[in-house]
Amino acid sequence: MLAIVCPGQGSQTPGFLTPWLELTGLRERAEAMSAASGIDIVAHGTLSDEETIKDTAIAQPLIVAAGLLTLAPVLGNRGVAAVSFVAGHSVGEITAAAATGVLGDTEAVAFVAERGAGMAAASAVTPTGMSAILGGDATEVLETLAGLGLTPANSNGAGQIVAAGTLEQLAALADNPPARARVIPLKVAGAFHTAHMAAAVTRLATFAESLSVADPVVPVVSNADGQALSDGTEILARLVSQVTNPVRWDQCMETLVAQGVTGLIEVAPAGTLVGLAKRAMKGVETLAVKTPDDLDAAARMLRDHGTDIDPEGHTR
Repeated sequence: MLAIVCPGQGSQTPGFLTPWLELTGLRERAEAMSAASGIDIVAHGTLSDEETIKDTAIAQPLIVAAGLLTLAPVLGNRGVAAVSFVAGHSVGEITAAAATGVLGDTEAVAFVAERGAGMAAASAVTPTGMSAILGGDATEVLETLAGLGLTPANSNGAGQIVAAGTLEQLAALADNPPARARVIPLKVAGAFHTAHMAAAVTRLATFAESLSVADPVVPVVSNADGQALSDGTEILARLVSQVTNPVRWDQCMETLVAQGVTGLIEVAPAGTLVGLAKRAMKGVETLAVKTPDDLDAAARMLRDHGTDIDPEGHTR
């Protein structure tokens, strides 16, 4: 049983899209996504520097577009029905929803462009950010965050919690970390998945009213609570509310394990979610698809873990 997972903001690095655009048809798809999002996906994925692609309004459409672009060669002619579940971390949940047909590609990148612009505007009101806390006792970590007025915005499992709040609050955390814990600032420009993003939810909810949705081909495992969802309308509603709600990636991984997933592939810009899965999903084979050099390994994992689909698209 195979799952496809899609990374969130902070996973991008300069030039990561360059080798993918050499594959037949992907540059043209990227250009179409650029037109739909109003963001130059090609330029930002190949030429822009780290500071530029850290900008929320650029990073989010870039990450979603990259995930959708790289998913096609990963799946080949098998299609998404060859996998059992899809999931995405934070903005990657939009990639996951589009991967299984809830939104079309152009609708997804337009939606995420609105999300990114709204969150960038909200971030500009008060200087905020996020820091990962690695290790330490979970109860003590949460007590420390509460004492500083910080929000546990991501519960990522494998001993990782991400704190979000003002830069002053994060500086206080860095100066006085919980016992046996490391604090690592993240390359994001705001306190995502907190009340600081409330204005972005209002903006995104209005935009979502213009979208048409379909039920997913395979279930989407929700960031909110790890529930596997098969209703497109509910998935879209959760994508809107997700902006101010914590990401429970720990519960997403728990669901995948409980459902019997034996293989997990992370699409580009890959690496972060596989790192978490290696620590929290023992016995599950993982693959981070970072460049086209990883496609042969992905094809092998599809054969070993994927659902067998006949030429007419029926499960065998």
